[in-house]
Amino acid sequence: MFIDRQQELAYFNGILTQSSSGQAQLLLLYGRRRVGKSALLQHWVEYSGLPITYWQADREPSALQRKQFFAAITKTPVAEAPFMDSWAAFWNWLASHLAQEMSRQIIILDELPFASEADPDMLVSLQHAWDQQLAYGNTIFLLCGSNVRAMESMMQPHSPLYGRLTGNWELHTLPFHTLRQFFPAWDGADRVALYSMVGGVPAYLTWLDPKRSLSDNLREVLLAEGSMFLAEPLLLLYDELRELSSYLAILRAISHGHRSLSAISNESSISRTSLMFYLSRLIELQLVERRLPVTLTEAQQRRSKRGRYHLRDPYFRFYFRFVAPHLQLQRPIQETVAHILNNLPDFTKIGFETLAREWIAKQAQSGRATSDLPFVPEAIGGHWSRRVQVDVVAINWRTRDILLGACDWSLTPVEPQMIVDLVEKKAPLLRRDLPDEGEGWTFHYAVFTRTGLTEAAQAELLIRGGLTIHLSHLERGLGL
Repeated sequence: MFIDRQQELAYFNGILTQSSSGQAQLLLLYGRRRVGKSALLQHWVEYSGLPITYWQADREPSALQRKQFFAAITKTPVAEAPFMDSWAAFWNWLASHLAQEMSRQIIILDELPFASEADPDMLVSLQHAWDQQLAYGNTIFLLCGSNVRAMESMMQPHSPLYGRLTGNWELHTLPFHTLRQFFPAWDGADRVALYSMVGGVPAYLTWLDPKRSLSDNLREVLLAEGSMFLAEPLLLLYDELRELSSYLAILRAISHGHRSLSAISNESSISRTSLMFYLSRLIELQLVERRLPVTLTEAQQRRSKRGRYHLRDPYFRFYFRFVAPHLQLQRPIQETVAHILNNLPDFTKIGFETLAREWIAKQAQSGRATSDLPFVPEAIGGHWSRRVQVDVVAINWRTRDILLGACDWSLTPVEPQMIVDLVEKKAPLLRRDLPDEGEGWTFHYAVFTRTGLTEAAQAELLIRGGLTIHLSHLERGLGL
């Protein structure tokens, strides 16, 4: 099943048009594991109609890598491919081979960081070959990788490929609205719950069974013995990290709500000095992110010590919250499923808050105020201080407009007290955290709700001029 990716396909189809004039292309395509790079390339290559060579580097000696790459290019058995002394010799051979072939083709080098780690001269020799020979052909070279940090470094001034790349694309996870295509028979609430659990990673979504319910998928797919879901986080970590015990302790601490440096340090028993090294590595892998209150000015953000660390990957958040304890304690699966389902509403509320912020960002794309959004925000996030916490905040520093959002994921309609608390308690406290204590700022309010509002709550919100964004409204808005 191939879903979405229209922007990516349009980009790569444009590359075909450019290269048809005889211009060689040297492109980067990168993104986290399981995000669908191979599926995208396969779909695009079938459309292109061009001959393709696909080679994936493994963690092995560079001489063996070159032998396997040669075999992929020439479509011969690996045993019959020669050993080449260096990457310089390989690229020279490849340039000569492509000159003889003459026809336009696509060459994909997947997991490129493994090759450059095995022999750092690999990229230097590629740069020389590109400058002297390869750039003058009509081949499309696609350099791919799952190590986002390593791939991004290839675009930096210190990289041998700096100034040679003709394009790059970071492939992100699928947006929430695509879950409707994966699970058309599910209701919106279950799709939000699933998105909170596994995010928009295509592989994870295809591992699940759309014919089964969410609870049945938990029992019979996600937690089933031998399931890829059970092995996935450790496989990814083992592939990227050393001293795994320290990283696991940090991930567990954050997953259980320890957000500040001191709290994570205390919970994981890792010193603050060492903790910063480990956190930096997890941030590079896009597993953890450091968030700051959206109400801080740029100058305040640069010196702020109010950063809070969150697990960026939804499945890692779910895994360390529910699955890891199940594996460690060897609980009966029925007991674990019951525990997850009992706690899933509170867990899903985090995902619902994320979708609320995404909904605001989607409405802001038009660049103008609408009936749903009374101003165009410059920044969207949350706010926390010693005084107050608000999970959904949008702000425009120029016009001094700010939106405070409350999210309710309960099965009962919102009562008036939630709105009163937002407007009369939280808003005045947050105002004091703004520059000049909020003088001259206009406050707006929104309630994001799964079930709706009582009549009294609707009347209260109407008096305050606030917005109601029901789950169905949110789903439609995110699909625009």
